[in-house]
Amino acid sequence: MSIRERTGSSEAVIAARERYVARGIATTPIVVSRAEGARVEDVDGRLYIDFAGGLGCQNTGHGLPAAVEAIREQLDRYLHQCFMVGMYEPYVEVCRLLAEVSPCHGTEQRSILLSSGAEAVENAVKIARAATGRPAVLVFDHAFHGRTLMTMTMTSKVVPYKQGFGPFAPEVYRAPAPYPYRGVTSDDAICAIEHLFKAEVDPASIACAVLEPVQGEGGFIPMPPDFPKRLQELLGRHGILFVADEVQSGVGRTGTVWAIEQYGVEPDLLISGKSLGGGLPLAGVTGPAEIVDAVEPGGLGGTFGGNPLACAAAVAVLDEVRKPEFLERACELGREIRMRLEQLAARNASIGEVRGLGPMLAVELTEPTPDLARTITSAAREKGLLLLACGLYGNVIRILVPLVVSDEDLARGLELVEESLVDASTRAA
Repeated sequence: MSIRERTGSSEAVIAARERYVARGIATTPIVVSRAEGARVEDVDGRLYIDFAGGLGCQNTGHGLPAAVEAIREQLDRYLHQCFMVGMYEPYVEVCRLLAEVSPCHGTEQRSILLSSGAEAVENAVKIARAATGRPAVLVFDHAFHGRTLMTMTMTSKVVPYKQGFGPFAPEVYRAPAPYPYRGVTSDDAICAIEHLFKAEVDPASIACAVLEPVQGEGGFIPMPPDFPKRLQELLGRHGILFVADEVQSGVGRTGTVWAIEQYGVEPDLLISGKSLGGGLPLAGVTGPAEIVDAVEPGGLGGTFGGNPLACAAAVAVLDEVRKPEFLERACELGREIRMRLEQLAARNASIGEVRGLGPMLAVELTEPTPDLARTITSAAREKGLLLLACGLYGNVIRILVPLVVSDEDLARGLELVEESLVDASTRAA
């Protein structure tokens, strides 16, 4: 009998969480019982409109019917096999579909499947090092790439991701990324990289540069239209591979299957994750055969990478997110959310900027502390809305609503965003 079955309340689960779960995992006070589409229900029967999407893992909604059916069918066949011990069709099928939707250059695409975005980032770095024979990695301000040693080093935020966890991985170099709201232009960013190549690191030693086309945890900062292309040209002059980290911005989140498509750039490698598994752990690295196959057999792998259940779900997800009607709906949502947020910003001096790409949108508050944002997200929960903050200063309110949300739930959710902002501003005053 579970804790909740013995007590019948979320308070008991929360108390047990305090007793048995590591303090270092930050949690909200919500105890989930069910979820469907863009709605979540807690164990006490309260319904929430979901603007968090399992932290970007539910682009196709909670319980995508085709994915659920594929998982059930796979359950009757087998669970874990380990692809390195016995191959199975779902793994190969996901790689085939990733090849079909890959934005990378080249006609022959290869993929490796992993269990998490951080693991995929690490493997992208391994592949780039093998392909170039170089050790160093270039990353950017406001980046988030994961919590493992390498990806934590690549991440650009000390608290809570790096504080007390050093020493960090060597040969990781950081440059500014464009951030127009904070006064950093594409010209500034390119000049800073060129200076880095003269002052800090020989570009001939850099294997790859890893960039999020829309920086996620860093504050939903979309790259200016010219920057990815200019960056790729600069990297190309030095033989440095361009890696697009689309763990959060991919799988339809920005209105195209991959955000990098909107920049007219064909990366050398693409990293996917989060929504790829439809709610199950799955991530991938995709790129042309001449790069990916630089690694010798046995050099890549992982016991649970490409788990059969997750792969079965991913086949359904990839079929769904490349449908024209799915992407058209995502773009429609993006236009509606942006319009509503811009109207909200016009009425509230506490909002400094509305930004994003497609339906991957956020507002940055003028106050460069997490206090107001934390109050807003807390007020939203009280009103029945799941909402997340992000950004270096913790002052960005981001929207990761499942792209299957109904018009009614979207409208009500955006109303609750405004109500929460007004309530929080009133409390702060």
